[in-house]
Amino acid sequence: PFISVSPHLSEMADKSWLDANPERLARREVCRPIIAAAYEAKAAMDKTDLPCEGRIQGKVRDIYTLPNDHLLLVATDRQSAFDRILAAVPFKGQVLNLTSAWWFEKTAATVPNAVVDVSDPNFTIAKKVEVFPVEFVVRGYITGSTDTSLWTHYKKGVRNYCGIDFPEGLLKNQKLAENVVTPTTKAEYGDAPMAPADMIKEKYISQADYDYCAEKSLAIFKLGQEEAAARGLILVDTKYEFGKTPDGKIYLIDEVHTPDSSRFWASPTYEERMAKGEEPENFDKEFLRLWFKANCDPYKDEVLPEAPKELVEELSWRYVCIYEMLTGKTFDFPALDPKPHDRICANAAKAKEAAAAGTFGK
Repeated sequence: PFISVSPHLSEMADKSWLDANPERLARREVCRPIIAAAYEAKAAMDKTDLPCEGRIQGKVRDIYTLPNDHLLLVATDRQSAFDRILAAVPFKGQVLNLTSAWWFEKTAATVPNAVVDVSDPNFTIAKKVEVFPVEFVVRGYITGSTDTSLWTHYKKGVRNYCGIDFPEGLLKNQKLAENVVTPTTKAEYGDAPMAPADMIKEKYISQADYDYCAEKSLAIFKLGQEEAAARGLILVDTKYEFGKTPDGKIYLIDEVHTPDSSRFWASPTYEERMAKGEEPENFDKEFLRLWFKANCDPYKDEVLPEAPKELVEELSWRYVCIYEMLTGKTFDFPALDPKPHDRICANAAKAKEAAAAGTFGK
């Protein structure tokens, strides 16, 4: 059945600090018709079926196996919450893939990464590695609302989190004295925050590999904070993943400093809002989750209602906007003919041939 958007939620989605800047507001007026056309054309991609082997579906990415120990990582347009897919958001996958590609290039001098080629706006070819079952979460501020977040534990009285002692008197959203690594096990191992000593004792990772990854995580987080600050943004926290090849080399993998893996706040208003006890201005995707909570039971309902067009389009714009703010590049909207999936299929076939022939980068 048709469910109308409540005015309150619609208004909330319409108001964003991202549009306070006149140049960004003008850019929004250019982008929104393109986004609307993609929505009407059903160009957003919620699943893939590529001419490659071994598809593994994650929350956003589909992973395919290529010859000679390569992987093809496709960023789809899936938007998920409540362990459900809520919508397909036009251009989201391209934003995530190209944002990561930009950061991989920026951080390559600090830590090697597994990227071999970005052969399509929506996918990356990478070296196959054995992934450490650890996510290296780096935090510069005490915040969050999930069960695993630092603030959730701190407000309950916990003062030692992941083996780190935190002082009394910290406020939500406060900057920490220094950036910290608070590792968690990967989702398939419980998504649990854990002290490094316990991770090593339980053989999730060796001491030497942990030390290397933690050091590199802090280094690229610092670089990310500096880049973000130059663009009026605060990189609040993020997570990194690493993997190891049979010859013992460790590589940065997955994604880097994307709006899905990282929290960003607006820098110009942070101090003022903290002084008033207000939440920092952030890259907000919460409005879509709130709409579903208001209009159904997303945990129990077998079939979810369709996400409202205007909210999906607004979310698409916010992804495009944050990409342009972070990278300083103008987002290159792809043609809708051929449809993105058809283009990706054609480029995946070429990537498979290149992997088999060993001609990447030649």
